[in-house]
Amino acid sequence: MANLSAPTVDIEIVEMTIEHYDAVLELMRQTPGVTLRGADSKEATARYLARNPGLSFIVVDEREVIACALCGHDGRRGYLQHVIVLPCYRKRGIASQLVECCLSKLESIGIFKTHIDVLVDNDLANQYWVKHGWVKRNDINRYSFNRSPDVNA
Repeated sequence: MANLSAPTVDIEIVEMTIEHYDAVLELMRQTPGVTLRGADSKEATARYLARNPGLSFIVVDEREVIACALCGHDGRRGYLQHVIVLPCYRKRGIASQLVECCLSKLESIGIFKTHIDVLVDNDLANQYWVKHGWVKRNDINRYSFNRSPDVNA
């Protein structure tokens, strides 16, 4: 069943640049379940985009950023960060198109396996990834070490 409250979508997917930062930050703030941390600062995002050129994308409907997917790699594995679609634009395949852009770019540079971290209590996101064929790992534990006094760095 179509989401009748969703606006008509005439989208354009474009490579994300640091010039999009403020609009993406606002998108993150408007999206339930998204947690902002120090690693989401403009400086950190600029480093991320510079280290991973051509891998992150935004979706524009007319002039508004309505979705984004940050994507990077470590040379062996791909990593998706902040795959976000404004709630009123969901259920139209936008996230799937964004993820496909990212995965295709990663594949073009020889990276075939990609990971995404999802907060345990973000039920909507966890359901989305399982529904789209992503497999929750039970064979590894993720550990973090933080040298910053900011626990949310």
